Amino acid sequence: MPRKGQVKTFQQPTCRKEEAIMKRKGWVLLFGVMMLALASGPASVYAAEKTAAFLDLTDMTGAIAGLAGQASRITKATFDYFNERGGIDGVKIKYIGVDTRYDVARALSAYKRYRRTPRLLLANTIGTGLGKAIYPLILRDKIINYTPGDGEFQARLGRTFIYSTPYQDGFSAALDWMKEDWQKKGNSGAPVVGFTSWDNPYGREPFRGGKEYAAKIGVKLLDPELFPVGSLKHDVWLNRLAAKGANYIYVCGVDPTPTNVIRDAYALGLTKKIQFVTDYWGPDRAVGVKAHAEALEGSVVVSCFSRGTDTLNHPIMTKIWKKYMKTPVNEMRGSASIGFSWAMHFIEGLRIALKDVGYEKLNGEAMYQAFMKLKGHNVTQGATGICDYSPSSRRMSRYVKFYRIQGAELVPITDWRLAPDAVSLHKF
Repeated sequence: MPRKGQVKTFQQPTCRKEEAIMKRKGWVLLFGVMMLALASGPASVYAAEKTAAFLDLTDMTGAIAGLAGQASRITKATFDYFNERGGIDGVKIKYIGVDTRYDVARALSAYKRYRRTPRLLLANTIGTGLGKAIYPLILRDKIINYTPGDGEFQARLGRTFIYSTPYQDGFSAALDWMKEDWQKKGNSGAPVVGFTSWDNPYGREPFRGGKEYAAKIGVKLLDPELFPVGSLKHDVWLNRLAAKGANYIYVCGVDPTPTNVIRDAYALGLTKKIQFVTDYWGPDRAVGVKAHAEALEGSVVVSCFSRGTDTLNHPIMTKIWKKYMKTPVNEMRGSASIGFSWAMHFIEGLRIALKDVGYEKLNGEAMYQAFMKLKGHNVTQGATGICDYSPSSRRMSRYVKFYRIQGAELVPITDWRLAPDAVSLHKF
């Protein structure tokens, strides 16, 4: 009770009321901030997670794992390298790698599993059979796919992009080189050329156009000697070609197969009188060359990808190898340039597609249109020749380069040179 003469006040209740009001205002403000965060948060996350997907139906444990599996590791490392630098115009590349073991059924199953991946733009089908089996789904989904060098994909233009120079074009370039080499050695006319490879569609592909080109330039091309995949010895087929008078023998197959063929030829004494030449997948510096350098000495490799010392001196590839492979650069395989090329053509296509349509409209059709604008681009900065993708071409490049195995290394003996158009000589 107030004493007599004091005035009764309500200060205390007023302070409590004001405090309550302030608390209510604080809760309202906090609620507003939370709602704003909820409203803006997903958009911010979405903006930070812009992605485009690359599906790699590779082979990590099957027949061509030594080539495809190693190439795929470089592909992923290249994407990681660019993603860590902000991606392509803010878009990160989502790499999805699946070990198909070079098996069509596994590849088809994997594609069906991942085909609904948001903004899936390209599937890498590392075998011709895989590519042909999946192609109806590629058409339906309106994306694009990579496949190796079957010239049929150049003869019948579609959504499949050959990730190399077609096999018959490369073989024909090798025939030109053999004829030049033959004449440089003081011989007249043209040489007799033998051919040996796996007994499968890949093994027969160089002849679909290559045979016609040999006739065109006057080279005598012997009937091919084809052997089963996995053959351990090749003496029978080599002796047949030697008996028919071959001056040069062109060897196909994925290393270590070409190495094993030339190893057997060396044991038979054939490398002293016959020049051996292999296709793109020939002796690798870290596989066949490392194991059989003496037997391979002097052999020649025609390639649409950089090999040997060229690869070791490539500035970006060596940087990526050091950071992500965590092994010395001198252990870099020839397949590094293949995987690097897969990644860089995808990256350059993505860059064009984003410029043309923006991220919101980015889809397989935009990537298809972008790839057809790559002609003339130096996409890989020397790891391959100038790109040839266009509305009239599905060749990765028209250019090949020749290497000779010398002192356990692949050394370039030519610059990039234009391969003949052998695809157009064959009726597919």
